[in-house]
Amino acid sequence: MNALEQLRTMTTIVADTGDLLAIERLAPVDATTNPSLITKALTHPDKQALLSDSLNQFHGDIDSVIDSLTVEIGCDILKLIEGRVSTEVDARLSYDTDATISKALEFMEAYDKAGINSERVLIKMAATWQGIKAAEVLEKQNIHCNLTLLFGQHQAVACADAGVTLISPFVGRILDWQKRQQNRQIVPVEDDMGVESVRLIYQYFKQHNYNTQVMGASFRSPEQVLALAGCDLLTISPDILDSLANMNIKVERQLSPDMAVKAMDKVTLDQAAFDASYQEDKVTQNLLPKGIDGFIAARDELAATLEAMKR
Repeated sequence: MNALEQLRTMTTIVADTGDLLAIERLAPVDATTNPSLITKALTHPDKQALLSDSLNQFHGDIDSVIDSLTVEIGCDILKLIEGRVSTEVDARLSYDTDATISKALEFMEAYDKAGINSERVLIKMAATWQGIKAAEVLEKQNIHCNLTLLFGQHQAVACADAGVTLISPFVGRILDWQKRQQNRQIVPVEDDMGVESVRLIYQYFKQHNYNTQVMGASFRSPEQVLALAGCDLLTISPDILDSLANMNIKVERQLSPDMAVKAMDKVTLDQAAFDASYQEDKVTQNLLPKGIDGFIAARDELAATLEAMKR
């Protein structure tokens, strides 16, 4: 078996793309999208007729058009996979619990009207305190959530305590930050702060018997992926999936529930403790706001395309 085939025996493989052709070719179990991937998919020349039809349907209401198109891509993806798709709430709502809940309910209603079982949808939002509290409310309504833009242990702990279904710690963005801070071009996997972050989160969850699943995300290389072989899920871009499929090496399991070697005290965080941890965590302080701003910019790019089509 090639490296990807071996990895599939240890970890649920998720495609990190909105490209339907890539998803069909790669046959992942689940698929994740974000505003950047949705914008990339919808601004493809082949999608111009779809954009125009949506504009007419919603009489030029850009936010409604984008939400509708996001769900439509989600439905298209679900036709190609057996598992779940993650659909992300507008990043502009990342610090508004009530608005995040409201938008999530709108998405679930749209999926229901499209005939999609709610178990096949994960509502995705940033792992701010407000986003985590929104997820806690939604999970109690049996609406499953994927907390993204997760860079720190405090975010992971709060998500687990909130009963969140899934978290997506961002491996590659932490590595990017590490390279900038340490002025290094190359960081070996054994020194990779992003990889180590996921390992610690995974160990903490398994030691304390949390049901929240860990899905490593935002990878920069096949080596990062293989360093987390055995993680509950890994969401991987098509180019890295292709690289893994072309690697003929033995893949060793790196994570399993019984491999937790470091005893970790259980922690409970209220908002004050969460905020204090955030202030001490330079990685999250730097990357969380940038990630939210990046997703907002991607949505704005799509909105600008749609506005131009109205003229």
